[in-house]
Amino acid sequence: MTDSSATAPRVLVVEDEYLIRMLLEDMLDELGYEVAAAVGTISEARQIAASGEFNAAILDVNLDGQEIYPVADILAERGLPFVFVTGYGERSLPEPYRGRPALQKPFQAEQLKRTLAELMSSRTPQPT
Repeated sequence: MTDSSATAPRVLVVEDEYLIRMLLEDMLDELGYEVAAAVGTISEARQIAASGEFNAAILDVNLDGQEIYPVADILAERGLPFVFVTGYGERSLPEPYRGRPALQKPFQAEQLKRTLAELMSSRTPQPT
């Protein structure tokens, strides 16, 4: 990583598939982000979402059959930006979350880069 790592934005990664989680961590590192935490369960994600120190989050919509929306609600209450990752497309998100950024699996590093850049520049909480 470059000398800017001390000020690199910190990202929470919530993904239950280990290989995809590792791929996301590698992508984030290459894009100049620091992974604040990478977890694969709703309970871990809730804990970190409530009190963790990070600038944005990447949330897999379906974690081993459980939906991520309670974690998204915690992040929204804290005013932290996040992007959903789903294999089913943005239209599969429930109505209250459809205005949120979403990446459809599989996605490329360039798509992640653009989405995170938009998240970091807006930093304006959206209602859920």
